[in-house]
Amino acid sequence: MKVGLLVRADREDISWLQRLGLRSMQWVRFAESPCVEKFEGWESEVDAVQRLADEFGITISAIAALYKNPLDPRQQESSRRVFHRAIDVASRLGIKTVSGFCGAVIHQQLNERGGNMVYEPFENHLPEIISYWRPIAQYAADRGVRIAFEHCPQGRYHLPMMGYNFLDRPRMWEIFFNECQLANVGLEWDPSHLICQHIDPLANLKKFVSKVFHVHAKDARINRDLLREYGVAHPGVAEHRFPGLGEADWGEIIRTLLEAGYDSDLTIEGWHDPIYRNHLPSASATLRGKNWEEKGVLIAKETLERFLPTNLP
Repeated sequence: MKVGLLVRADREDISWLQRLGLRSMQWVRFAESPCVEKFEGWESEVDAVQRLADEFGITISAIAALYKNPLDPRQQESSRRVFHRAIDVASRLGIKTVSGFCGAVIHQQLNERGGNMVYEPFENHLPEIISYWRPIAQYAADRGVRIAFEHCPQGRYHLPMMGYNFLDRPRMWEIFFNECQLANVGLEWDPSHLICQHIDPLANLKKFVSKVFHVHAKDARINRDLLREYGVAHPGVAEHRFPGLGEADWGEIIRTLLEAGYDSDLTIEGWHDPIYRNHLPSASATLRGKNWEEKGVLIAKETLERFLPTNLP
């Protein structure tokens, strides 16, 4: 188990990753890469990425295929092509996991009584969701690849409401996994999204660890002063943080993963921290331009590596 980072598969990002002392990456923005754009010759693009990773001594833990709504009728075909290509690339490079959003079927309906727009529960469309993903999962299984769905609700301000991801909360995981019965479909587990929903991430991990195929190392903190005064739907109540700056117990999380035989890496996901990010909007002129994002990554790296045995591959 290595500590890695979400980066693009280019020299600039991978060299930065190595300079920070990280040994693993998740290939992000895959859908925008030449591997997807090229109908022919994509294999040479993939091989070039592998040579680049080898040059810097970096392992690719997973391919982040697509984080949109594949079940939106306007996106279904293009999303299917992206996931198929990501699976092909993973198979060629010996990468175990392709990740993304499950998506959701969202139909707005008129409330006959008041004329207001309402949303149907996601679970009403479970057959449609499974019928879309089952063939893709079989395509992956035939090539020795797993699909890991991230459970970010995709609501505004990190709130667990009004998003576009069916697998946004543990009850939906239970419904989906019990119904689809696909061994190679699991989770890209991220404790920050659970904390934002006031769910104990450690208890959750112990329950679902057999379905955890990839981990996003991101933390969160609940501002309980704002919570008491304004409630769960107020901006700023839930804030995503780098590991070491939030509420997750990373020592126990890593111990649980190791005991369960987790076979992938811990991929730091930045960008969201209110302080340690490069686009800090409230920074004074003297602070702008400092590499806050890099500092946050190093805090996360130190936090996570503290709990990892030194002899892990």
